[in-house]
Amino acid sequence: MAQSLTKIEAFPTGMRLHEFIAEREGFFKAEGLDVTLRRDILRSQMVRWKDQYKERPQDKVYLEQQGVIGSACAWGSVCNAGSGMGKFVPDVHGISPWGIFVRPDSKIRSPKDLANVPIAVGLRAGSHFNVPYRLEKYLPLDQIKPVNVGGFGERLQALLDGRFEAASLLPPQIEMARQLGLRPIIENTFKTLWWVDARQSPEVLRAYFRALDRAEQALTANLQAFMPLWENSVPEEFLSPKYKWDYAKFGHGERFVHAPISRAEYEAIVDQAERWKMSDMTTRKFEETALSVAAE
Repeated sequence: MAQSLTKIEAFPTGMRLHEFIAEREGFFKAEGLDVTLRRDILRSQMVRWKDQYKERPQDKVYLEQQGVIGSACAWGSVCNAGSGMGKFVPDVHGISPWGIFVRPDSKIRSPKDLANVPIAVGLRAGSHFNVPYRLEKYLPLDQIKPVNVGGFGERLQALLDGRFEAASLLPPQIEMARQLGLRPIIENTFKTLWWVDARQSPEVLRAYFRALDRAEQALTANLQAFMPLWENSVPEEFLSPKYKWDYAKFGHGERFVHAPISRAEYEAIVDQAERWKMSDMTTRKFEETALSVAAE
């Protein structure tokens, strides 16, 4: 008798290849899952959004309790959970590249040169939280000026068009920016956390993460075999014939780490978001915001 698969929906963030690898290589099915990847949600996050918090494209599926599995930066997932939009999973995490880029002719040469310079970000997403997180080492908070532009395609376009002097970018926009001749001012990494419906089954989530772990191993073992999958994360306007992307140079992107974050790290995440005035959490209690999938 054929195995009965559990149907679930998930949306990729665009920063990693793992969902596309697990789909193509059959890792989801091997874990007993029939996963529909919500590319519509991914695409909606690529374009400009002018919405306020809880009106962003990615918020809708949690406010409507659609049961979709997603992820966001660690600050975002924790704050979203604490403000009534699902739960975050503390038992696994991702590590993603990040950077602020400028045009090649920009006079900005160092992080200190970004004082009072508007920086294009996506509201309360990784591109936003990373700006104070990394620049506070160089500048006082009142001189750090993130501005909500929205989706990652729009942030890159705003930089190219000259509407912004600097933009906060994530994979694969970082690799796209390099191939377009844009220049990094500061680069580093940050953690991501999975963001899920509060009713999601821990058993299903464990199977989902095992599939992503298998994808991480496959990607690490043979990077070039999966580089063409980055096309899934390139905004439509950047898929026109005028752009000739060399996907072989796009790199690994976000990594999947099958290990938990600590309670101390959780508290630091909440403290940072509150200090930056980027939190609407109604509860910061770990037990009320987290959905643990660790086996008993």
